[in-house]
Amino acid sequence: MTLSRVTTADLALAKKVLRTEAAAILALVDRLDDRFDQAVRMLLDCRGRVIVTGMGKSGIICRKVAATLASTGTPAFFLHPAEAVHGDLGVIQGDDVVVALSNSGETDELLRLVETIKRLGARLITICGNPASTLAQVSDVALDCHVSKEACPLNLVPTASTTAALALGDALAMTLLVARGFKEEDFANLHPGGKIGKRLMRVEQVMSTGGKVPIVQPGTPMREVVQEISRKELGMTCVVDQDRLVGVITDGDLRRHMSASVNLLDRTAADIMTRNPVTIDRGTLAVEVLNVFEQRKITSIVVVDRNRRIEGVVHLHDLWRTEMF
Repeated sequence: MTLSRVTTADLALAKKVLRTEAAAILALVDRLDDRFDQAVRMLLDCRGRVIVTGMGKSGIICRKVAATLASTGTPAFFLHPAEAVHGDLGVIQGDDVVVALSNSGETDELLRLVETIKRLGARLITICGNPASTLAQVSDVALDCHVSKEACPLNLVPTASTTAALALGDALAMTLLVARGFKEEDFANLHPGGKIGKRLMRVEQVMSTGGKVPIVQPGTPMREVVQEISRKELGMTCVVDQDRLVGVITDGDLRRHMSASVNLLDRTAADIMTRNPVTIDRGTLAVEVLNVFEQRKITSIVVVDRNRRIEGVVHLHDLWRTEMF
C-alpha cells in the first residue's frame, strides 16, 4: 500500500489541534480559585483512599490521574462507574474522597454513584465541563474544566476537554506532592523498578560490603596494599585506623607515586594514602553519587556511618550494572 504524502493542509490541521488543546489548558489558569484550594485540602486530609472515576475517554484520563496520585504519595485507584453499580460499590468507604470526571456532568453511571457516596459520608470532588450540571451541583467541590471547543474538526471527539481534565488532574497531584513534602527519596521507594527507580535507588542497594571491601592499616607495606587492591578489584583500598576510615589509596595514587624517585614498595599505606577522602552515607541516591563521580573525577567512593566506620564501597561499575543510564 502506498501512503500519500502529508500535505500543507494536514500540517495546518495538526497545528490547529495543538493550539486548541494548548489554549484549553491555559484557560484553566485564570479559573483556579478557592475551590481548587478546597479540593487540595480535602485530598490532603483524606484518611481513606482517593477513588477516581469516569466513563469512556474520561475514564482513561481518570486512570492516569489515579496513577499519578498514587505514585506521588496520595493513595488512589481507579473505579469503573459501570462496574461499581454492579457489585464494586463496596470499595467506597466513608473516609474516602471520590474524584469524578465528566465533561457533561450528566453521565448516568456517575450520577448513580452519588447516592452511595452521600449515604456513606464520603466526599465528592468533580471535574466537570459544565458547572451547572447535576454532578457539579451535588459535589462538595466542583472544579470548572469547560472548554470553548474541542480540537476535533467536527467538535465531537473528546480532545481539548480530555487534555484540559488531564492537566487539571496533574495540577492537583503536583500541588499535593509539595503539600505532603514528597521528596526524591519517597519517589524512589515507590518506583523501585524501571529506569527512574534505578536512578533514584540508594547506594546501599548497590555497594560492595563485608569481605568485598578492600581494607588495609596505615602501617601496611605497599606490596600488601597493591595485593589488596588487585584482590578486591575495585581499583582502590580503604585505609582504616581503629575501625575508622582515615584515607584511601587508588590505582591513580599508585601510578603517580611510581614516577617518583623513591621506590614505592619501600613505603607504607600512610605514606601514599589520600587523607580525609570524600565519603557518602548509605542513604545517598545513586544519581547523586554519579554527580560526585563526575565532579571529582573519581570512580569509587566509600560509604561510612556518622562515626566514619566503613559500611561499603560504591564503584562506578556498580551503577553501570544497574542499567541506570
